Amino acid sequence: MKSATSAARHTVLILLLGLVGPAWADDIRVITSGGFTAAYQKLVPLYEAATQDRVITAYGASMGNAPDSIPSRLARGETFDVVILADSGLEKLAVEGKVMAGSRVDLARSLIGMSVRKGTPKPDISNTDAFRQTLLNARSIAYSASASGTYLSNELFPRLGVADQIKDKAHKIYSERVGAVVARGDAEIGFQQVSELLPFQELDYVGPLPDELQQKVFFSAGTIAGRQTAATSRFVGFLASPAAAAIVSSTGLEPVATPLPPPAPPKLGQPAKP
Repeated sequence: MKSATSAARHTVLILLLGLVGPAWADDIRVITSGGFTAAYQKLVPLYEAATQDRVITAYGASMGNAPDSIPSRLARGETFDVVILADSGLEKLAVEGKVMAGSRVDLARSLIGMSVRKGTPKPDISNTDAFRQTLLNARSIAYSASASGTYLSNELFPRLGVADQIKDKAHKIYSERVGAVVARGDAEIGFQQVSELLPFQELDYVGPLPDELQQKVFFSAGTIAGRQTAATSRFVGFLASPAAAAIVSSTGLEPVATPLPPPAPPKLGQPAKP
């Protein structure tokens, strides 16, 4: 029996036939932040197989001054066609003129979650009081240098009144996933977008932040100023399409598009459609 993900990929391949481009192939240079990476890495091979376009990918944080962050790489003049990152970061790039005005396309919504090293106790974060106590009790805390971590350090920790108490044990993580830090044992608890925590088999996912504390982030695509082509429009349109939504959902994100229903099984006595 096919898994849900396998069925979703089969559906995408069928629907992608309608996206097949011209006889020649295009190169599309993309830089994406970590939150959309799990979905992106499943979708790109399907897109390339159907269109013959080649997608060349780089990765970086949505914000911050790390040398490999998206803002830093664009500031150095590195060449890309499409950028995928948290919506707040994309809007800032648009204001700076680096991203074409009006090119934003929302792909998915993301929640912030918490993980611990596999086999260790899972602290209670089911409500505001429990979450606050977990922060105070933790020996060490890791959070992302990207959009989720900025929200935690600049807004949520101060709002909960714990910023001063945890400042010496809470660490912003640059240039690697928070999950890697927790998996090594360098932090007891770690916070990042759920889609970035789930791929780590060495971790136990505890759950999302309580609803009343949650920041819902959109991951959005934008076209770099002066780089729009038929291929970039085709690629971004696919990532945001109902055809891609089931795979996006399988990675812990909430797709903006409504997933398409799976193809109906053939009627008895009729061959399946190719």
